[in-house]
Order: sequence, then C-alpha cells, then structure tokens
Amino acid sequence: MSRVYNFSAGPAMLPEEVLRQARDEMLDWQGSGMCVMEMSHRGKEFVSIAERAEADLRELMNIPDNYKVLFLQGGATGMFSAVPLNLLRGRTRADYVNTGAWSKKAIAEAGKYCQVNVAASGEASQFMSIPPRSAWQLSDDAAYLHYTPNETISGVEFHQVPEVGETPLVADMSSTILSRPVDVSRFGLIYAGAQKNIGPAGITVVIVREDLIGEARADTPMVWDFAKQAEADSMLNTPPTYGLYLAGLVFQWLKRQGGLEGMAEINRRKAEKLYRAIDDSDFYSNPVDPDCRSWMNVPFVLAKPALDATFLEEAKRQGLTTLKGHRSVGGMRASIYNAMPEAGVDKLIDFMRDFEQRNA
Repeated sequence: MSRVYNFSAGPAMLPEEVLRQARDEMLDWQGSGMCVMEMSHRGKEFVSIAERAEADLRELMNIPDNYKVLFLQGGATGMFSAVPLNLLRGRTRADYVNTGAWSKKAIAEAGKYCQVNVAASGEASQFMSIPPRSAWQLSDDAAYLHYTPNETISGVEFHQVPEVGETPLVADMSSTILSRPVDVSRFGLIYAGAQKNIGPAGITVVIVREDLIGEARADTPMVWDFAKQAEADSMLNTPPTYGLYLAGLVFQWLKRQGGLEGMAEINRRKAEKLYRAIDDSDFYSNPVDPDCRSWMNVPFVLAKPALDATFLEEAKRQGLTTLKGHRSVGGMRASIYNAMPEAGVDKLIDFMRDFEQRNA
C-alpha cells in the first residue's frame, strides 16, 4: 500500500522516518525486551525517554531555564480551563483576542472563572483578518492576555508576537508550534496539543514561566495544577507514554532537519508556492487577508462549488486526502504542517492545475 499525502488539520501526518523507527523499536526498545507501551513510567527506560524529549524540546525552542516544560493531557481544550485556573492568581479579569473558532472556545471557557475582556475581535471581517494592535483595548488589571497565533479553520495567523507590556502573554500554539523559531521569553505561557506538529493526539505541551505557577485556585483539579505537575515531572498521573516517546522521536527528527530555522525555510517555501498557485488562478481563491495568511492551514474555494465533491474524489484517487474544508466554512483546506513533505504540496498544485484545465 502506498502512503497518501494527508492534508488533515489534525491528527496530522507524522514524519515517515519517525514511523519507521517506531516500527523497528515496537517489540524491543533498545534492548529492553519491551515495547515502550509496556514500560513503567517510573522505570529507568521510560524516564530516560522523557528526559531526552524535554531536553530536545528545550534545545529546539531555546527555552530559558526559568520556564517549566510539562507534558500533560486534555488537549488545548483542557488548557482553556487550566490557564485561568492557574494564572488568575487572585485577579478577576483576563484579556482575550478573538480571531476565530478556537479563540471563541477559549473565551467561553475562561468566562466560567473570570471576567473576560475581549480586547480585539476579527468578527467584523468574518475572521479573515487580524485587528491591528493599535486597535486593541487592553485592561489595566488583566491577569494575562490570551491569543491564538494560528486559527486552523479560517487560516489566519499572527506573523509577529504582539507587544503587551508587562501583562503575561499566553498563546495557544497547537497548530504553529515548532514550525519556526519563537522567542519563548516573550511569553508567560505557551500550550499546544500534540496532534499537528508534535506527535500523536494525547500529549499537551505546556511551557510556563516559573513565577506564574504556584497560586492555582483551590478548586483546580490536581492534574491541571501546573505547580504540582512540575514538582512531579509531569508524572503526577501516568502520562501517555507512547505518545511522549513518539513526540521525542519527532523532536530528534526536527533537529536533523536543521532545527526550527531549517523548518521555517521549508514551511515558508511550501506555503508560498501553494498561495501563489491559488492567486495565479481564476478558478481557486483564498479569502484571507494576505498579511495574515497561515503557513500551516491554507483554505481555498473553487469558482464552481458544485465541483467540490468531484475535486475531493479525484484528489483522493491521486493520494491527496482530507482536503475538505471545515464544515463551518466549506470549500477546501490544505493543512501543511511540518511532516507534510514539499513533494506533497507540489503534487497538490499539479493536481489543482490539471483539475482547473479540465473544468474551468
């Protein structure tokens, strides 16, 4: 069976090199006589895997020493609650920027625990652009400011880290983490579900500045108390061991690609050529403001929507799968995360051009 190019928004492709290594180590990890899934999370074998994964992530992202790295569960959706529970620290207000579906979910969940000030919203543009920083209305007493650097559904992305003064900046980087370098020191907290650029679903990475933890609300579930998890090395409960192992293999793979600088160049090139193919066509279009187009999620629509089903069917026969756009926006969406090889983007572009010639 030939592997397809899977353009899913998540769970997404994993590097084939990583999958092959996992296959080879499935029954016997480095002479242990066990699969990683069978190991005790307290045993020396798995502890070494977890320690290597954290060390490699710290190296890739140049994470300062005064930040804790946690490997938790619950996904970004769980963090929608965990962030206010941990970071309010006695305050009653938090600022949020609304740039789309995932921002809205985070805002709704935070509203259970505090007063939410929506400092800016892209709703007027139907979330096809990002409000300029000069228009944001920030609170004087906000515990933190939360934003979503990349919205997977609408395909808008911040290409610069916003300036917010002394207020701790919180980012849901689920769909953009590890796609390029980022200055971690500008954030109070970064969180990301694993299933796009890190590994299989089940792991949630949290990178949090040490001075922001230790004052969680009394009713915070202990598994989401960042201070307790940091003290327990993310093993307050049994972690998803195999998912963490695979994430560690991805971190090693990223280092072999030239680190995040190398991935940034590849990702920039993939996105630019796909957007160029769309913009040069009268048959396809992308509705997002060019200044904030996502590198990771590229939505596009056909001039003849009646051909959507035919496009998807023919693409699938060419090994180009999961291109259907989110049900809330329709059309198509190509998610081109780190593990999507450039050859996959090239093949998609070739198919799009051929389909246009036959149907325009």
